[in-house]
Amino acid sequence: MMYLDKKKLKIGRNDPCLCGSGRKYKKCCLLKGKQPESQSVEAQYFSKYKIRLKKAEDIEAIRKAGRLVLETLDLAESAIRPGIATGELDTLIHKFTLARGATPAPLNYRGFPKSCCISVNEVICHGIPGERILKDGDIVNVDVTSVLDGYFADANKTFFVGTPSADARKIVSVARESLRVGMNAVRPGNTIGDIGWAIQKYAESERCSIVREFVGHGVGFAFHEAPQVPHYGSRGDGVALTPGMVFTIEPMINLGKKDLKVLKDKWTAVTRDSSLSAQFEQTVLVTETGFESMTPYD
Repeated sequence: MMYLDKKKLKIGRNDPCLCGSGRKYKKCCLLKGKQPESQSVEAQYFSKYKIRLKKAEDIEAIRKAGRLVLETLDLAESAIRPGIATGELDTLIHKFTLARGATPAPLNYRGFPKSCCISVNEVICHGIPGERILKDGDIVNVDVTSVLDGYFADANKTFFVGTPSADARKIVSVARESLRVGMNAVRPGNTIGDIGWAIQKYAESERCSIVREFVGHGVGFAFHEAPQVPHYGSRGDGVALTPGMVFTIEPMINLGKKDLKVLKDKWTAVTRDSSLSAQFEQTVLVTETGFESMTPYD
C-alpha cells in the first residue's frame, strides 16, 4: 500500500507524461533523462485517471444536493406501504424534486423513463417504477440522484414493506453493514481495492454474494465520473485515495448467488436464481483524515 505524497505522484513508464506532451513517459521525459515538470495533485489525477478532484466550493454544493437526496428518501419512506404502486412513489419523488428547484438525474438518462430507480425483492438495481404494487413482506430499494445548482448527489436505501421475513431482515442487514465497512476503508493512502476487499470479506463471511457487473462511481460534476468503485477486490489494488475525491459506494448484495440477468426493458437487473437482493448507497468525500458522507444516514 502506498501513501500518496501530495507533492509527488509516482508515474509509470507507460503512463501519460506529466509534462503534458501527450506521449508516454518512457517516450518523453524518461527518454530525455529528465523528470517531468511537477503538476498539482488535481492535474495529476485528471491526467492519469480522469478523476476530477473537488474544491471547497464544489464540496459544499454537493453537500447541499446531498441534503435534498436525503429529504427525498425520507419522503419515499413515509409513503411506502402495502398497496402503493412503484409508479406512485416515482411521481411523488419527481414532484418533490422539481419543487425544491432541482432535477432528477435518472429521467431520460440514456433513455431511462422515470425519475428514480425502484427495485423490489429480486430486482438488484435499475428497476423502472410502474404498475408493480408493493405487498406486505416485500423489500424495496429507492435510488435517488438529484441535480441541484448543477451538482449531483446520489444515495439509496432498501426499506421493508410491512412485516419482513427472516431472509429479508438478513439481506437488508448485510447490505447496510457492507456499505458501512466499505466507507470505513476510505482514507488517504488507501486504495479503491481496499474498499472492495473490506466489503467482499464481510459479505461473503455472511454467506451472501456480491454483484460484480455494477459498481460505485465518481459523482458531483456529472451523474457518473471516474473512478469506478467495485465492491469486491484485493487490498492495495487500484487508485490511491486522495482528499477531494468524491464517489459513491453502493454494494449490491444477494442472498443467493451473484449471477444476474437484465430484462427485456434493457434496464431492470434481477438475480438469476430469484433470490432477494438489497443495496445501500452513499456519496462519499475523501478528506485529509478519512471520509465524510455527503448523504449521511445511520
